[in-house]
Amino acid sequence: MVPTPPSYHKPLVPHHPIAASSPANAATPREDPTPSTSASRPSALAAFHMRIAPAPSKQPGQSGAAPEASGGLAPAGQHSSGVGLALFGVGLVNKALFQSLMEENGCCLLYVVEDQLEEVERAFGAEFLAGTRVLRQQDADVALSDQRVSGAIICSPPEEASEMVIDALRAGKGVFCERLPSFDRQTAEACFDEADRCGRPLVCGFYKRFDPALQFLYKKVRDSQALGRIHRISTISSTYPAASLSFLKTSGGIFYNAAVHDIDIISLLLGESAPDTIFSLGHAFCADMAYLKDADTVAVSMKFPSGAIVTLDVSQHCTKSCDQRLEVHGSQGTLRVDNQNPLGITEHGTSVSIYSQTQADRYRDAHRELFRHFLRTLKGKESPVITKEQFLWTIQVAAAAEQSWRNGSAVDLRNEAIDSSVIKTEIM
Repeated sequence: MVPTPPSYHKPLVPHHPIAASSPANAATPREDPTPSTSASRPSALAAFHMRIAPAPSKQPGQSGAAPEASGGLAPAGQHSSGVGLALFGVGLVNKALFQSLMEENGCCLLYVVEDQLEEVERAFGAEFLAGTRVLRQQDADVALSDQRVSGAIICSPPEEASEMVIDALRAGKGVFCERLPSFDRQTAEACFDEADRCGRPLVCGFYKRFDPALQFLYKKVRDSQALGRIHRISTISSTYPAASLSFLKTSGGIFYNAAVHDIDIISLLLGESAPDTIFSLGHAFCADMAYLKDADTVAVSMKFPSGAIVTLDVSQHCTKSCDQRLEVHGSQGTLRVDNQNPLGITEHGTSVSIYSQTQADRYRDAHRELFRHFLRTLKGKESPVITKEQFLWTIQVAAAAEQSWRNGSAVDLRNEAIDSSVIKTEIM
């Protein structure tokens, strides 16, 4: 049975101001990550092959410390100081996270664990990884046993991530799970419990709550009570460009990959863990999505214990630019977050796109602040703001939304247990 949500007037998590324009917080780019085209230097892929080595065999009683990163000297300052990190999986990493890894001065990437070398080359380029050791998945214990590594960034599909999360925690590493640690509620709960047992942070990738515009809105709605009692919230989330089919096969579908982030924001704004009732409609306009038995366009309606009514409009179809909007209607007014267009020009029915913005571009600041939050948790400066209870309720609501769509009926979260494992059997 689903437990009773806490009182809706209690804020879910305290937030700190984000000075997005402050010079102190501006990321300073490192070296140009573009591989050199000089004919006198080896190709990027060749450099990766030279740096990759199998894990050394361990003799009985030998310590698990890994050898130092091979493959030449690191660029000046790149690995000389900062928090040591290991990245597990490259193919599904968000582009904004890549940019944070390359630009953030407070960390150094010591290891990349990935079987597909082309993915590593495509993501970073050889010059940035000059001092980073690239390992295959079978040699992941080399990175986990290296005492220089403080944090592990897990970018594997949710169905594979949980084992890696627990291995990293047991090795004494803090973990940033860029996507979901698991689709399954019990498995995800076990990951958080292991983090508590090991005394290491587990940060999950609910990036939208770190967006400066949405945090400002949160302060107005929750802290200042500027809108009075909240009556309605509506969101529009259309991604651009559309995700690849290979990504969609492993991401969990539109409810777990896209809608889950809007559900997290709604819960944060209302201060309520879950709705009483949820109903979803959806359709697969793309034949590939129909083949996967998933939808590419959904509308989710929810009613919360406070009486607030919420609608989520989520789509994988956006032909020119991402569409990300949110409106909050209260007893004393309305606040709206519109698409961020530096030109200030609104487009209606034109044949040529005036300004094209990708999902990664729109939420670049959010991903950067989430990544910096992870680094601060590794240094012990703050605790993960996304708690176990918040995460579990969010995936529970996402499961209910999907269940409603598949069954064609509303789900009453007050009286029904949700089958959060249905997505694994339907999509794979």
